[in-house]
Amino acid sequence: MTTSTGSAMTVAGKDSGGARSRRRMDLIVKSNLLLVFLALCVVATLLAPQFLTGRNIANLLQQSALTGIVAIGMTMVVLTAGIDLSVGSVAAFGGMTVALLMGSGVPVVAAILLSIAAGALFGGFMGGLSAYLSLPSFMTTLAGLTAIRGLTYLLTDGKPADVGGAPEAFQLLGGGFVGYVPIIGIVFVVITILAALVLRGTTFGEYVYAVGSNKEAARLSGLPVRAVITAVFAVSGALAALAGVLLTSRLTVGQPTAFSGLELDAIAAVVLGGTNLFGGRGGVFGTFVAVLLLSVLRNLCNLLGLGSFFQMVVTGLILLVALILNMLIERRGARA
Repeated sequence: MTTSTGSAMTVAGKDSGGARSRRRMDLIVKSNLLLVFLALCVVATLLAPQFLTGRNIANLLQQSALTGIVAIGMTMVVLTAGIDLSVGSVAAFGGMTVALLMGSGVPVVAAILLSIAAGALFGGFMGGLSAYLSLPSFMTTLAGLTAIRGLTYLLTDGKPADVGGAPEAFQLLGGGFVGYVPIIGIVFVVITILAALVLRGTTFGEYVYAVGSNKEAARLSGLPVRAVITAVFAVSGALAALAGVLLTSRLTVGQPTAFSGLELDAIAAVVLGGTNLFGGRGGVFGTFVAVLLLSVLRNLCNLLGLGSFFQMVVTGLILLVALILNMLIERRGARA
């Protein structure tokens, strides 16, 4: 009896130690990224004194907010070991839809809600196909990327859609400021906080991590695996459509060609933020810092007059280094 009890205590101690090790590993990944971000800000300030001006910081937040909002939704999908390649097309569709609805006389709030609901419907449909038919999310969302972009072009025969005398309140949503802080940046921060609270403080958030860690074990434990996967894709679609609405608000016109390649930027931010592409580990705060880091890097290149080709090379190298670093940290955590 004593030996059995002692063995049980030993196993419990190992489990507790493993949990502490995983939490410590997550903290290391996030701290490393934050330190790199702060170091990059210092370098940017030294190389380009105009980096810390209020106008430049405002531009930085505006540039990062749309990608960041989409990346938050992408993080939730990746946490379940999925991928959403359709976010750029869904964002473009959301931006075009809100422009067409408002141009047809639909009230602003209703137009915004309908556009976001359409994005959630697209995302939920593709997530449902993946979950209930056991189709790879990569393929279902790749099909969605093409089909939804084509549908966006069909709405206006590939031409921009004028909002048609948009109210000032709608224009402020994407282009307004509170002091030096852009409203669109505030929206990004609020969405990040809400997503973090959902993932870390609700039963649904626990389900998301459980499904990503081991889908079969989660199913055998009675968790609604298919519903969780469908839900995170619906959230991703809704946030992508919201990004499209915000861009239309800023430009006062719907652009069917907008957000081309957005899915790659969102995935890059998720990976750089330390979220495991195989699911079960990571979070939105890492993604938030990664989005800002990539934006600072591009902003610095612009201030220094470096071309877009150079920016692509540097961004790719940073992502490669981040992947290697995260892999090394995971291996060290597994040995702990």
